[in-house]
Amino acid sequence: MSDKSYSLGILFEDEACNGLTHDFFAAVLNGFKKEAEKHGYEITFINTHKDAPGRKSYLQRVQERKIEGVGIICTNFSDPEVLELIGSDVPVVTIDEPLEGVISVLSDNAQGIKNLVYHIAGMGHTKIAYIHGNMNSVTQVRIKNFKESCEKLGITVPDEYLRQSYFRDINKTAYETEALLRLPDPPTCIIFPDDYAAIGGINILKAYGMVIPDDISVAAYDGIDIPSRYDPQITTVKQDMDGMGRVAAEKLIKLIETPEEITDFSDVLIETKLVEGRTIKQMLWK
Repeated sequence: MSDKSYSLGILFEDEACNGLTHDFFAAVLNGFKKEAEKHGYEITFINTHKDAPGRKSYLQRVQERKIEGVGIICTNFSDPEVLELIGSDVPVVTIDEPLEGVISVLSDNAQGIKNLVYHIAGMGHTKIAYIHGNMNSVTQVRIKNFKESCEKLGITVPDEYLRQSYFRDINKTAYETEALLRLPDPPTCIIFPDDYAAIGGINILKAYGMVIPDDISVAAYDGIDIPSRYDPQITTVKQDMDGMGRVAAEKLIKLIETPEEITDFSDVLIETKLVEGRTIKQMLWK
């Protein structure tokens, strides 16, 4: 009789505590779930409240429930419990976070932000501001490639054009958008941290009586459903969230069933797609 449990664990704790209302991660997890079920596996969340009575560590919960492998997404990778789980003999795949010695499935953020900057510059913009998300590995990659792309295009980015908000934070993004508008030389185009946070920036622009894209251009990141229905449609970088989840589940199941065939632990990059909306104005000069 087989002692396989056909159970996969998910460790998922986003910093803002959005849980499964987080559009990006909900879509990734849905892709993970579909791929797992296709192979006969069930999904179990291994998160527990830190203050719960008699609480067990992540590894203890995995061992107790005979979970065969874990997908880790959006969590604190410096947490001793997370490190304990990763350092154990339990197969692990991380999603949206590169980790040495572990298979990591990542969106190609470098190429995504490059494509967006080149598109904006191709429309004649040279004053491009970037309100980025909280400082994590994703943000670092995007900022690095934003700067490098602008430099290659001969575009100077003043320090005040780079501003930090937080992912999915409407209020902070609105605040930083207003700060940009008050500059002596404001940008002609603003890139927001993500489509959801863009709501805050767009609300401020409208409050200032500005029309998009006639008075100012905007762009975002993620390609989630609701903002894509805005009028005008937002220019954004669409991430293959479903694909990230499916590939992560596929890699994890291979680690469980045929570990001898896994010799490459390098990052797996999932392509993004530039979605050209109608929020970037074609400038008459460059």
